[in-house]
Amino acid sequence: MKKICVIGSLNIDLVVKVDNMPKKGQTLIGSDFNEVPGGKGANQAVAMARLGGAVNMIGKVGADGFGVRLMEQLKNNNVNTNYISVEECATGVAMITVDKNADNSIVVAPGANFKVDKEYIDKSIEAINCSDIIVLQLETPLETIKYALKKSKELGKYTILNPAPAVKLEDELIANVDLLTPNETELEILSGVEIKSDEDIEKAAKTMIEKGVKELIVTLGSKGSLYINKDRSIFKKSYKVNAVDTTAAGDSYTGALAVAFAENKSIEEAMDFASRVGALTVMKEGAQSSLPTLEDVLKFEV
Repeated sequence: MKKICVIGSLNIDLVVKVDNMPKKGQTLIGSDFNEVPGGKGANQAVAMARLGGAVNMIGKVGADGFGVRLMEQLKNNNVNTNYISVEECATGVAMITVDKNADNSIVVAPGANFKVDKEYIDKSIEAINCSDIIVLQLETPLETIKYALKKSKELGKYTILNPAPAVKLEDELIANVDLLTPNETELEILSGVEIKSDEDIEKAAKTMIEKGVKELIVTLGSKGSLYINKDRSIFKKSYKVNAVDTTAAGDSYTGALAVAFAENKSIEEAMDFASRVGALTVMKEGAQSSLPTLEDVLKFEV
């Protein structure tokens, strides 16, 4: 199996459940509260490892209890933490509100994640060099992400960018992305194309291909996912399940794609595998606590 390197964020998620999302200036009484290991980078790394992937992770945590807990979580899930540094600052924190419809809103305080700089990428270059697939998100500094993508392509690696949380990206950064995995909202922000229909999704995706992205898989929530490159498109319907919490659904999907590619699966096989993983993820609460194992996926009945 090919090796995977995740470059990205590590957070503790502070999750509270409410009946409805609060309005501006409103205070609500929530119900359950949990502290859950998260961060898009760490979520994806754990998702990959639970699915049987061989995973290195590059990132930073703070010198606090949250950092200790995150490192233990990664080690317990067989993620290689040799390239994660402990900094004299706070660990990243995400404050997550989940409503009765399983929708969520998230505010992130980056903490140590924003200390992942170009110098640290150079210091950790061995993790990239010994891996085949490099996966990034947008919860570390953009200049670092751009640099890491450039170095990865110089070393001949296959690059996956999960563009969340979405912001406008420079063409120079986009040109070094082999696979982009946005949802509809993220694709709209990245492309500048207003999305109201399936035709708009294809138009927006083609805009990104013109900027240099080789291929895209657009996640469409309960509808499914759409693969697009310059020559063809493939639609994959989602598996219908009772969603409890959509936190980490996109992370588990991207992680599953990376593992499938590491096993040399086709696009169709990879999308089906990732759809099963995403479906299982939304059936449980939390971020990393909701991520399925390979055994769970193999037992999943549709």
